[in-house]
Amino acid sequence: MRKAIGGSPVEQNVTLLTLTKKLLDYMEFISNKYDEVKISGVRGDFFTEVKPFADEVKEINDKWSELASSWIASNRPKNLHVKQIESSTEQIEMLSVQAFYPETSKTRFINYVQSVRFILTTLIVQLEKQ
Repeated sequence: MRKAIGGSPVEQNVTLLTLTKKLLDYMEFISNKYDEVKISGVRGDFFTEVKPFADEVKEINDKWSELASSWIASNRPKNLHVKQIESSTEQIEMLSVQAFYPETSKTRFINYVQSVRFILTTLIVQLEKQ
């Protein structure tokens, strides 16, 4: 097993749980921001809103992806796979930007949000079992 981020396996699990919950909070913000932007029709300013938020999410998302992939490789849960983590990581990055643009497809946006929330929630349940 490769060590993703320093610390004992227990510390890594606590860190992974914290990061997963943080991403779930971001998904709530992203969903609310999209609804707000869709109703108002006003795009977020790229340099003052979109980029700072996307950079903040990416930092957490990258750490989460590494820890989650490592945890799955070590624990081999039946219903979670590394490919799902990789897909969720990409979707989170994309959603953190698209939430600020009213022209984003509503159906596609909602499907990605639901998919990411499912993976995050499933991982939280698995981590809290341990």
